[in-house]
Amino acid sequence: MTSPPIEKLTRREREIMDALFALEDGASAEDVRQRLTDPPGYSAVRAMLVRLEAKGYVRHRVEGRTNVYSGIEQPSNVAAKAVRQIIDRLCDGSVEQLLVGMVDNEVIDKRDLASLARKIAKRKKGEAV
Repeated sequence: MTSPPIEKLTRREREIMDALFALEDGASAEDVRQRLTDPPGYSAVRAMLVRLEAKGYVRHRVEGRTNVYSGIEQPSNVAAKAVRQIIDRLCDGSVEQLLVGMVDNEVIDKRDLASLARKIAKRKKGEAV
């Protein structure tokens, strides 16, 4: 299976993806709608699910007369792709620039930084992280 294209997700689309992953076995548009904060109407949720499917983030199966949707990508993969967009757009493609900014602004604390340093060292040695 190919990875979905890297397309920006709106706040509502991210919220829908979160709902789908919380409902692990798949969900109808109404199931998703019920999990949303300040939910729009059923038709709007259904349209967003169709759009997410077109973007490659969601798939559906038919059960009776109901479309049951599930996420294709795990949340961590979607997050990684979103971070890649940020790096490309705001940091001129530099992961180092992003990480230095996160350290300088104390987004990453000392414990997380030490853990990250250990993982980088293991990766350099060719060990599994």
